[in-house]
Parts: sequence; C-alpha cells; structure tokens
Amino acid sequence: MSSVDELRKLLSDKDAYHQFLLSLDQVKIQNNIRDELCKETLQLARENLEKEPRIMELRNQCRIIRTTELAAAQEKLNELEKQKEELLRSCSPASFLQRLQEAMNKTEEESDAFHRQFLDKEIDLGAFVQKYKKLRTTYHKRALIHLAAKASPTG
Repeated sequence: MSSVDELRKLLSDKDAYHQFLLSLDQVKIQNNIRDELCKETLQLARENLEKEPRIMELRNQCRIIRTTELAAAQEKLNELEKQKEELLRSCSPASFLQRLQEAMNKTEEESDAFHRQFLDKEIDLGAFVQKYKKLRTTYHKRALIHLAAKASPTG
C-alpha cells in the first residue's frame, strides 16, 4: 500500500486513525506518563483516606486545647480585672480618707496608752515627753491632711 493510500485510509477510517495515533512513540510516552500519574494519584488518595481518622482526632485535640486555654485565659483575665477593681477602690479618695482616719485613730490610741504608762509611772518624764511629742505631731499632721482632703472638691 502506498503512502497516499495510507493517508486516505487514515482520513476516512476513524479506527485506523486512532490506531495510528496510539502507535506514535510520543503518544505512547504521554499515555504511560498519564497512567503513572493516575496510579500515583490513586495511591495518594488512599493514603489520605487512611490518615483521615488521625486528622479528625488531631482536630478534636486542637479544639479541646484551644477551649481549655481560652478558659484559663478568661479566668486569668477575670482575676486581673478583680485585682484592678480592688486596686482602684483602694486608691479612691474615700478609701484614702478611711485609711487616714484609721491611722489617726491608731496614733490616738498609742498616745493614750503611752500617757497611761506615764501616769502609772512606768516611763520617766524625759522618755515620755520625747515620744509623746512625736506621736501627737504625727496625729496632728494626719488630722490636717484628713481635713484638707475632705475639704477638696474630689474628697
């Protein structure tokens, strides 16, 4: 058969054309590569499916860890907020006035107790005068600060 006849047959017969196409080396190479890629793809898909339960387990573990860490962080935040509120309360003008009043009362009690010791002759005059003066000076300083704080617009 001549090449012209072969060309006519290829143009008119689809099966002959198809067989000729499949016989070409480049087409064979491409088909082999395609088949190999399909096999590899199927193998990877099987491996991925096998890994799916482990992936789900790890996702669940991550969710649990995230939830636990979030709860711990929220608890810590609540504790810090509580500490902040306590600190702000302790720094408020009303709290300051109260602590100052308590300090004044304590100094007053110390002065009275020290005065009783002197009257009961447990302490000599020199020691009494020096310490009593110091206690009374401290009391009056606190009393003046207390008075000034109460009189201020923020007090």
